[in-house]
Parts: sequence; C-alpha cells; structure tokens
Amino acid sequence: MKYRILLLLCAFLASGAEKCFSCTSAIVSGKVTPDGRPIMWKNRDTNDLLNCVRYMKGEKYGFVAVTGYAANPRSVWIGTNDTGFSIMNTLSYNLVEENDEGSSKQNGVVMKQALGICSTLAEFRYYLDTLKRPMNVRSNYGVIDEQGNGSYFEVNSTGYKEYDVNDPDVAPHGYLVRTNFSVSGKLNEGAGYVRYQEASEKLFTVSATGQITPQWFFQNLSRSFHNPLLGIDLKDGQFNKPQTTGWFAEQDFIARRSTSCAVVIQGVKPGEDASFTTMWTVIGYPPVTPAIPVWVKGAEKKLPRLLTVDKENRHCPLCDMADMLRERVYGYHRGTNTENYFNWELLFNQAGDGYMQRTGETEDKMFGTLYEQITGWRKDKSPSLDDIYKLYDDCDIFVARELYPQINN
Repeated sequence: MKYRILLLLCAFLASGAEKCFSCTSAIVSGKVTPDGRPIMWKNRDTNDLLNCVRYMKGEKYGFVAVTGYAANPRSVWIGTNDTGFSIMNTLSYNLVEENDEGSSKQNGVVMKQALGICSTLAEFRYYLDTLKRPMNVRSNYGVIDEQGNGSYFEVNSTGYKEYDVNDPDVAPHGYLVRTNFSVSGKLNEGAGYVRYQEASEKLFTVSATGQITPQWFFQNLSRSFHNPLLGIDLKDGQFNKPQTTGWFAEQDFIARRSTSCAVVIQGVKPGEDASFTTMWTVIGYPPVTPAIPVWVKGAEKKLPRLLTVDKENRHCPLCDMADMLRERVYGYHRGTNTENYFNWELLFNQAGDGYMQRTGETEDKMFGTLYEQITGWRKDKSPSLDDIYKLYDDCDIFVARELYPQINN
C-alpha cells in the first residue's frame, strides 16, 4: 500500500514537473579527487534531444563541445579548449531582476565565445566584465582551467557573482553544486532544489573518501533515480515486479526524460600538459549510454564516429540509438499528461538485464580495459594521436557491439 500511494503521489506531482531546461551540475576541486585533477560534471536537460560532439575553431583556440546538430551552431553547452579551459552552464530561474524579462538567449553563445578566447578563469572574468550590458544571460557558469582553478559564475544581464571551489569558506568540502537556481538569486525561487539536495548529499560522503572519479559521476548521479525529499530510491528493488507493475512517474530525479547527455570534464594536475584534459561524454539518454572520452588534440581530423554527426544522414549514431531506447522506456502515450510515465522495469529489474544495468556493465568493461591505457599515456609529455585515434575506433566498435542487441531485442 505504501508504494501504491507513492506512485499516485509521483503521478500527481509529475503533472507540474519542472521546465525541460533543468540541468544538474557540479565542480570538484582536485584537493578531494583521488588523482588531484579537478572535475566538472553536467547532466543536460533540454527540449532539443539531438546532441553531438563537435570540434570548432574560435578566435584564438580550438575546442570540442556538445552542440546541436546544426553545422555551425551559435551555442555550445559544455566544452574544453586547447589550453584546458573548460566551461558548462545551468540555466538559473531566480536571477531575474526588476524590469528584466529574464532573457537567456545568449547563455550558449557566451560559452562558445569563451572557449574560443579564454585560457584561464582570470580571462573569463575579464570577458564577462567587457560584455555589453544587458548581457541577455541568466546562468550558472562552471569553469575550470589547467592551473587547477574552478569556480561558478552566477551571471545575470547586468553582472555576476563568483564562487571559488578551492576557497574553504565557499566550498568547505571541496565541491560545489548548481541546478536551476543561484545562491545569489531570490530566496526559495528557481528550480531544482531536490536535485541539488541529491547531488550535494552524495558528494558530501565521497568527498572525504577519495572516490570522486568520472565513472563515479556517471554511475551515481547521471543515472540517479533517488528522490531524497520523498525518501525513495527506485534501485532498491521495491518498485519492480512483483511488488509493483514496474511503471513509475518521473519527478525530481537527476536522470530524466529530457536529459540529452551527461559530460564529465577531467582537468589536469599542476604541471601536466593541458592536452590531457579529457571530456568524458555520454551522448543521449544517460541510463542507456556508456561514457566515451574525447580530447581536443587531433579533434579537427577525427572524433569518435558514434558521437559525431554523420555527413550523409546528418544524425549522431549514438544519440539516435539512445533515443530509440528512451522512447521504449517512455512508451505510454494514451491520453494527455502521460509523458512522464516510464517503464522502470525496462531500465532496471530483478533479473539484472535492464537497459541501465547492461549499460553499467558495458561501461565497467570499458573503464576496466579500454580506458586503462590512458593512465600510461600520462607518463608521456602529451597523448599520442595514434593512441587517441585507435581508442576512438575501439570505442566505436565496442559500444556498437554492446548496444545494437538491446535495440534489436
């Protein structure tokens, strides 16, 4: 009976679900990661689910970034450049000022421009200082650089406030989290407070034990189905058959129908070459897609085929495959207000063969075999192009082999 009530409660809440632009993100200082490298993470939620990875050339620097399918997009949503400067954002809903319509049209434009001209946090500050007002921005920008610096910049149309992840007064446990409200914004307004609580509570524990790695983010946050306010975690087995029908209604989970990708950018240690900055990328719906690493070095000539737009079909293969599985999971379409019902049994079940369970197994294999060689690369001054390109090919083959059977079942 308890779980039937929770199901009904979530179905009711889902009718007033958050806006689709509901990203979740974090910055972690190298002081609390096991290898001393800073990390930034973002789950991107959007109406536009067609995402890919693209190499672009800015005014000064080349960069790789998550973009839409357009050949020359105006905006990017997370990326890193030649110098190790990396940037992401979450839209903020509580930074609206008096007489401000709250335009956020330039959020992604700012990131694309910054990746092309900035190499440090100091240069990003200068860039923000010189932008014409009003900036038409309402965003929490997360930034790291090759010097180990990391900050969130809460930016509205007229100014910004910075929060430094290496400042113990600001980030006493070595990490910062942002969803869709700003600390400097209007109290208790905005969105994403439950997702903020989920990410903060999980990071609080592991920040003291040296467990924060790229894979940890994907396994524990990008694919989180825990709602701390309701006190439920779908992964505990109580929401599967035979206890329930296996269906549930989405409300305030970090993994959502509107999640188009999950990215972890792993920076470098002081003195390490910036070309080792790694953009670990889950393109498409994170519960059904494993992470593939990307580097700026050599990206103008080659990137993983599964992450890029095919020139003939104008589609990203892995994104398309992930969306096919997403549509099966959210497959109930009878009547109105049903878009948030999802088939949890397809993602996670007692037999252990749900899409998300199989994706986790695939990703474990990739981190345990394919990605082990990256540790060896770091003994050299910079990664070898031959090694990078071969790893891309291996990832394309491995992921396609693991994912295609799920689609064809």
